[in-house]
Amino acid sequence: MNREQRPNPRLNEDLLFNVAPGGPPRYSHLSNKPVRYLTVADSHGQVIGYVWANDEDDAAGWEVRKAGGDEAFNKGARWARKLHDAKARGLAPTAALVEMIQESDPTKSSHVVPGALTEAPNADVVRRLANPT
Repeated sequence: MNREQRPNPRLNEDLLFNVAPGGPPRYSHLSNKPVRYLTVADSHGQVIGYVWANDEDDAAGWEVRKAGGDEAFNKGARWARKLHDAKARGLAPTAALVEMIQESDPTKSSHVVPGALTEAPNADVVRRLANPT
């Protein structure tokens, strides 16, 4: 028997993606207002990225230094997770930064650089600081 095999018609349908409500709470990633930020370094003192925050926009973010490569990216996951956890507990973005300073441990694989709390005109300035190219 010579039967022509036809593909399942569902394999040719367009996929529709609908945004589902819910999910974990997150700080906004956008702020054009002044932000406070922390410099984060690895155990060798190399800067791997920056954590920034602005309470007015309920915004915060982790900016990895791409020049730090995969190691900076992997270590940065810890700082992004700290932001997610802080938001889930209802902390204001800058309170999350204060908590990060208080809990920072230079014996860990990454830590907040002492005295690193700084201000910038907006989040884009911090992004350019992390990746100036």
